[in-house]
Amino acid sequence: QVQLVESGGGLVQAGGSLRLSCAASGSSFSIHAMGWYRQGPGKQRELVALIITGGSTRYSDSAKGRFTISRDNAKDTDYLVMNSLKPEDTGVYYCYGDITMDGVRRRYWGQGTPVTVSS
Repeated sequence: QVQLVESGGGLVQAGGSLRLSCAASGSSFSIHAMGWYRQGPGKQRELVALIITGGSTRYSDSAKGRFTISRDNAKDTDYLVMNSLKPEDTGVYYCYGDITMDGVRRRYWGQGTPVTVSS
């Protein structure tokens, strides 16, 4: 099994910044893509940002220009730097991985890290 472990959530004032990290661990796996989804209060889980192996990225409209996703391939870790945070960015952020392990490709999810942006 691959485990995704997130860190970096917390409470921040509007206009502030946070950096989320997600480390993938396990044996003999290959990552196709990693990213972050967010589930706000009373809302469905939605894509925030995605980075595909090779470097291409994808962002939600609300994240464009404020958030940056990157990946350290040597550490199998991705990072989401969130700037100019708004109260509507509040939610639980879940790390996502599109990963092949033992010949089986599937989606993996982290436990989630809460982010609260106060106005």
